[in-house]
Amino acid sequence: MNTAIRLPIVCEAVAATRAIPSLWDDVARGLFSAPRRLPAKYFYDERGSQLFDQICNVPEYYPTRTENALLAEVSSDIIARVRPASIIELGSGMSRKTHHLLEACANSDCYASYVPFDVCDDVLLVSGARLKQQFPWLAVQPLLGDYGAGLANLPRRTDRNLIAFLGGTIGNFTPSESHDFLAEIRAFMGPADRLLLGADRVKRPEVLHAAYNDFAGVTAEFNRNVLRVINRELGADFDPDAYAHYALFNPVESQIEMHLLALSSQRVRFAATDAVLELEEGDTIQTEISRKFTRASLEAMVCGAGFEIERHYESRAPAFSLVLARPV
Repeated sequence: MNTAIRLPIVCEAVAATRAIPSLWDDVARGLFSAPRRLPAKYFYDERGSQLFDQICNVPEYYPTRTENALLAEVSSDIIARVRPASIIELGSGMSRKTHHLLEACANSDCYASYVPFDVCDDVLLVSGARLKQQFPWLAVQPLLGDYGAGLANLPRRTDRNLIAFLGGTIGNFTPSESHDFLAEIRAFMGPADRLLLGADRVKRPEVLHAAYNDFAGVTAEFNRNVLRVINRELGADFDPDAYAHYALFNPVESQIEMHLLALSSQRVRFAATDAVLELEEGDTIQTEISRKFTRASLEAMVCGAGFEIERHYESRAPAFSLVLARPV
């Protein structure tokens, strides 16, 4: 069995290739014009990340459990096909599903290194240490940065990489954003590399509605948490309790749309900038989209960005997809 030298895990910073808007940039552009919207990435401060972990455990929220079960079922086939020297996970977070791929590596004597790429160094170090306890042979090589800032400076340490983008996160991008992002991944890849993409599928509206409007109200708290982030970081005075969580499925765009609904007129001051935001009762702020795909629309998106489908793995109900794709 391959054994990695026990060296401390050290994060390597990845330089941005383009400027990323600041929180104030996004607030100024997104809240002071109509329709009002905020990028979903601002949900995930420490409290928001804890709330999302709770969401993943509520009975109604199927995506995390479904993808995890599907990955457990198909990881052996993925690793047998790719035989990666390195697994690069974009937006790795706590790497909770990655162990399925690593177990498949160990079972097939394919001792790939693991390269998680995320914005939080503490999360990278904690998750990396946990995986090394589980897989003593594993070399963990974390990359610190924002994949939204570009991938051109992502290091290529091997010529056979499995690039994983899991969690259905591709659904949080608009069609043009998803095309550009997948094309950027394609530009990074060599001929022996493969992309593993997780995406949620269209299903009955009542199932989708329940998943984003859980009975316990955890998703509602998660949604309102973005206002607490803005209060803390920009000195704003949003009253989160004055906003209702509202999520609906838009069948025309095939996406869940999550909003905050003002329950009364609001006058919000931003101490960091002296700006004032006026909202009327019933005004909404869109805080997230989550696109849902058919098999055909998912494959068209992937192929349109310069890939060829090698395998399309599908869960039993509720439907979820993992697509293994090669660059063309």
